[in-house]
Amino acid sequence: MSEENKDIERKRRARRVNNNQRGQGQGARFAALEKPKDFSGSIKRLAGYLKPYRIRMIIVVLMAIGATIFTVLSPIIMGRITTSLYNSVRAGLPIDFVFIRNTIFMLIGIYLVAASFSYLQQFLMAGVSQKLGYDLRKQANEKIHKLPLKYFDSKTVGEILSRVTNDIDTIISTMQQSITQLITSALTFIGILVMMLIISPVLTLITFVTIPLSIIITRSIAKRSQVYFSKQANALGELNGHVEESYTGHVTVKAYGREKQFIDEFNEINERLYTHAWKAQFISGIIMPLMAFVNNIGYVFVAVVGGIFVLRGNITIGSIQAFMQYTRQFTQPIVQTAEIINVLQATVASAERVFELLDEEEEENEENKILKLKEPKGEVEFRNVSFGYSKEKPLIKNMNIHVKPGETVAIVGPTGAGKTTIVNLLMRFYEIDDGEILIDGVNTKDMKREDVRKLFGMVLQDTWLFNGTIKENIAYGKENATDDEIIHAAKLAQADHFIRTLPKGYDTELNEEASNISQGQKQLLTIARAILANPTILILDEATSSVDTRTEILIQKGMDMLMKGRTSFVIAHRLSTIRNADIILVMNNGQIIEQGSHDELMKLNGFYADLYNSQFAA
Repeated sequence: MSEENKDIERKRRARRVNNNQRGQGQGARFAALEKPKDFSGSIKRLAGYLKPYRIRMIIVVLMAIGATIFTVLSPIIMGRITTSLYNSVRAGLPIDFVFIRNTIFMLIGIYLVAASFSYLQQFLMAGVSQKLGYDLRKQANEKIHKLPLKYFDSKTVGEILSRVTNDIDTIISTMQQSITQLITSALTFIGILVMMLIISPVLTLITFVTIPLSIIITRSIAKRSQVYFSKQANALGELNGHVEESYTGHVTVKAYGREKQFIDEFNEINERLYTHAWKAQFISGIIMPLMAFVNNIGYVFVAVVGGIFVLRGNITIGSIQAFMQYTRQFTQPIVQTAEIINVLQATVASAERVFELLDEEEEENEENKILKLKEPKGEVEFRNVSFGYSKEKPLIKNMNIHVKPGETVAIVGPTGAGKTTIVNLLMRFYEIDDGEILIDGVNTKDMKREDVRKLFGMVLQDTWLFNGTIKENIAYGKENATDDEIIHAAKLAQADHFIRTLPKGYDTELNEEASNISQGQKQLLTIARAILANPTILILDEATSSVDTRTEILIQKGMDMLMKGRTSFVIAHRLSTIRNADIILVMNNGQIIEQGSHDELMKLNGFYADLYNSQFAA
């Protein structure tokens, strides 16, 4: 492979990894590597969401305290049985089976009560966490519908989805599991420490000697393993991106005979993923054996010193047994707490990303606007309209357009000229910087956005159909549409014939990507939907750009019927589709440089004529 081709491959791979990390890695996969910006502030805000459930949270804490107390008491009570047996055997007395039986029944009761407390704690916490997730998802969904279009232009789909799904799921999971574990671990640590000090301060001191060594081992190994976990996450993201790319571009890969190259790439990435994952798991797997080794050393010292104390009569053998059980349990809450703190870091980072979404600037509230067009005619006027997607780079300056009711306005021009921008301004997807846009003499800013948008029907270049029947997809254009209305709209859109050739006709189920019908058929369905909506003003944005010539003729027939009596804005690169337009606006660099009918513009022999002749020179 030449150096140039290698450079292309490197760029393609870098783009693929970047896209995959933005689309998927922002959530679950890379959450463990992400640190919160304001830990304490985000914790306080997250705690604010728990205020409505503070009574439940108090009960959860009380249940945790109860479960911990009974769990911590069980070893010392069990030790009494051992002490009783030891004393009976040593003194040559009969074994006190009544005492042992009563103690066993007491232990069973303690275990049952502790288990009940733990269950209630988990049950209540599950309810709180799921309700919290419900509230966050509801707020996020409501927020998304209040955000301006410019927000979605600046974010990837994967990033937005990740905040609403992965990040909220991370919060729920932590609240449901980690918070209760953190409370239990902290209480268990305190309870065990108290019991150990009551039994023997000297043995407790011996146990504490091993803790710094355990912490040093854990930190040093964790730092080394974190490097490989990071590499593993990156390799996994790259592998997912490669699989996604090879799947979506499957036809292209086969067409150019690049199967071997993709297989070799996959094997290389897979090998790196295996290496990093193996090293990460191997190094992190050393932690527990080393911790067990250190703990066993402390365990041996406790056993030896404890045995000496028993022989001297300073302590009972049952107390030593209980103490050794506490020793085994002592480090467990510490390890759990350390793990939970790492989880909390990732959870707070996820919470911050959700809060960023909830704090985004919304569209202006328009509840006080009551002006509506009762009988809209479709007159549209731009008066000295200026607009730019950013204030530093204005796109449209002092634009003036006047469209009479029922006229068809075609907008043509090169890519980036501002054609689609006009549609965005008409629909109030973006707010203009200066000037006025009037419909039937009424400034659209004086009306609610939803009332403005109800006046329009849109057929876009990118067809959008949802998972459902063809009938349901067409009926999306009108609430409570009848079957007759749906069929009539399909006939006008020239879609009825192909629909009836399908096995189930109008009840044919479209799959998730509507890949079981052609692109042209998808477009016909979206046109039928627009026809059913019966809009006053029609917007066709490259509506025929993705269909064949025969289908284009069918669409044009449907469009001609639809446009009768309606004001229509048509954006098209195929100039043959707009020859009969009443007005053709020729745009370049955000300005209308020519305006008139097709014949008038051809006589000018200017920009439009050059565009037209370049398409039809043959």
